[in-house]
Amino acid sequence: MKQYNKLVRDKIPEIIEKSGRRLEYEILTNDAYRTELDKKLDEEISEYRESRNLEELADIIEVLYALCESNGSSVKELEQIRKKKAAERGSFKNKIYLKCVE
Repeated sequence: MKQYNKLVRDKIPEIIEKSGRRLEYEILTNDAYRTELDKKLDEEISEYRESRNLEELADIIEVLYALCESNGSSVKELEQIRKKKAAERGSFKNKIYLKCVE
């Protein structure tokens, strides 16, 4: 059997089983889940950096949503915070690169 030892999307075991292959998996504890989400975020960011693919950005968002919910917050709360920070401090649309401050 090929070893993966990583967090996967919820339907992956079903997809693998339907293809006729055997698999082993476990349901993580909350603490282990958060740890694996952190690893998954790193993985997805690396994949995006390599490909610059929109699909990888979607994967990053999915992991961010799961992290948010695993910490007892909602995606709605996350978006409210994002909007508040954008209103108060701006976003990154103007491509400003701060070089120094005296």
